[in-house]
Amino acid sequence: MPAAKDPANAIGPAIILVEPQLGENIGMVARAMANFGLSELRLVNPRDGWPSEKARAAASRADHVIDATKVFDDLASAVADLNFVFATTARERDGFKPVRGPVEAGRALRAHGQAGLRTGILFGRERFGLYNDEVGLADEVVTFPVDPGFSSLNIAQAVLLMSYEWMKSGLADETATNFSGPELMPATKEQLHSLFTYLEGALEARGYFRPEEKKPKMVDNLRAVLTRAGFAEPELKVLRGIISSLDRFSPAMPRGDGSPGDDPRRLPARKRAADKES
Repeated sequence: MPAAKDPANAIGPAIILVEPQLGENIGMVARAMANFGLSELRLVNPRDGWPSEKARAAASRADHVIDATKVFDDLASAVADLNFVFATTARERDGFKPVRGPVEAGRALRAHGQAGLRTGILFGRERFGLYNDEVGLADEVVTFPVDPGFSSLNIAQAVLLMSYEWMKSGLADETATNFSGPELMPATKEQLHSLFTYLEGALEARGYFRPEEKKPKMVDNLRAVLTRAGFAEPELKVLRGIISSLDRFSPAMPRGDGSPGDDPRRLPARKRAADKES
């Protein structure tokens, strides 16, 4: 994982769930947080109480988040020590608070954290989210660009999105990945032309080019298909091996059943080739 821009001063936001109902949902929130480096979970008046074995089971070994979870009787107490708070909502609210998208919100949280400020993100109840007066305790609003016709997000999904944006905002390169595919050397034109020649010969032996007068156009089309992909050298070797196997063996003469040259279905093609040479 690429290093954060300033990891020593990047204080992650607290995730605050207001009156969450199911222990399983809390556990999935903890798991989402752990995926992206967040560990401070706060619960406001959880319906089924705390601690919760269902939450621990759903957390999938994010025990450090579950063990450090704090419970508050009201939202005001849960945000009392924070300097900056976002409230998540899927619908427009009355008021004068700035509204951000998740990308901008993640960067703002990162900047505040690097400045040494304590931040938090409010998430509402599973069924209907946050009340207006609860949104009023936040500094700004963050909303997700979801389909207006189906804007409901599972609480763990919402936490996952914000946790991801916070983590991504701290990467030296936001497009970087933890691992990459192999670096393959592009095939040379000589290797590609050799494959063309080999394939054309194999297809000729099988009687593929019919009628004969259409062969030049069929060859042109075949070469156009194979050059479009931009094959690497190892990929050409795979293709050549496949063609070789198809050229040498058939259902009537499988591998290990004598010489493939004895396949009777190849004899007419061989005779035509011999006639051309003569």
